Amino acid sequence: MKKAFTILMISAGLIANSSFAADVAKANFKATEERAEADYKVSKAKCDALKDNAKDICVEEAKVVRTRAKAQALVSYENTAKNHVKAATDVADAEYALAAEKCDDKSGNDKDVCKKEAKAAQKIAIADAKAGKKIFDAKVDAATTANDANYKVAVEKCDPMSGAAKDACITAAKNQYK
Repeated sequence: MKKAFTILMISAGLIANSSFAADVAKANFKATEERAEADYKVSKAKCDALKDNAKDICVEEAKVVRTRAKAQALVSYENTAKNHVKAATDVADAEYALAAEKCDDKSGNDKDVCKKEAKAAQKIAIADAKAGKKIFDAKVDAATTANDANYKVAVEKCDPMSGAAKDACITAAKNQYK
């Protein structure tokens, strides 16, 4: 009875600890997002002293900084391939808006070329992010396939054994590969 109670208490502590860690990670994520918003507002206020396109460029630069900070926070909070793509796409969009704003100072063909280059850079960044996700997914699939194959080999090696030795061998294989 005492042993069961001890195991129950340890389990409860581990569950509470993992829940606490998740709460801390979420709090850090929210704090980073709020800090990014506050920094953006300060940077944007500094842009008010500027005029015309210089002001617009200043605001877009502040937006890029905010977007990068939020993207980094998202990836740090939930490090998934989907979030990496979302973060890279958001940053590419913000950088495109900045580059397009900088093009407004130009005229004629220079302006057209500038905007096309900005759009091309955005498309390349987004394509790279999506390709990175596909590579990540392929690596995960390959690792899973290899792991499953290694597990089957390990279990096959246990077949000649019997009784407790076989059970221990299969348990060891499960612990290593599953």
